[in-house]
Amino acid sequence: MPTVTLPDGSTRSYDAPVTPAQVAADIGPGLAKAAMLAVVDGDEWDIGRVIETDAALSLVTSKDDAILATIRHDAAHVMAEAVLELYPETQVTIGPSIENGFYYDFYRETAFGEDDLAAIEKRMHDIVDRD
Repeated sequence: MPTVTLPDGSTRSYDAPVTPAQVAADIGPGLAKAAMLAVVDGDEWDIGRVIETDAALSLVTSKDDAILATIRHDAAHVMAEAVLELYPETQVTIGPSIENGFYYDFYRETAFGEDDLAAIEKRMHDIVDRD
C-alpha cells in the first residue's frame, strides 16, 4: 500500500489507498482544514483524488501564492461551462487566468445583459455545488 513522502522528507505509510485530504487530516486538523490542493509527484491533484502507489506529496494551502492561479484557472473553466449550459449557441473563444483575475471572451449574436450575468453567476455556484 502507499507510502507518502512529505516535503520535509518524512514518510507516512498507509494500509490502503489514501487521499491527500486524509493525509492532511492525519498530520493535523489545521492542515486538513487549510489544504486546498495537492501536488503529487509534481502534478497538481484535487485533494480528494486517491493515491494508490508510493508518491511524493505536497499540500497547498490558501497561504501559498500558487493556489490563487489555480483557483482563477478553475473559475474560468467553470464560467465557460456555465455559459455553455445556459446559452449553448455561444462560442467560447479565449479565456486565461491573468494577474488580477480571469476572463473569457465569448461570441454570440447578442451581448450579455445584467440578467444574463446574474444567471451565469448562479449557474457557476450550481456547478461547483454539483462536484
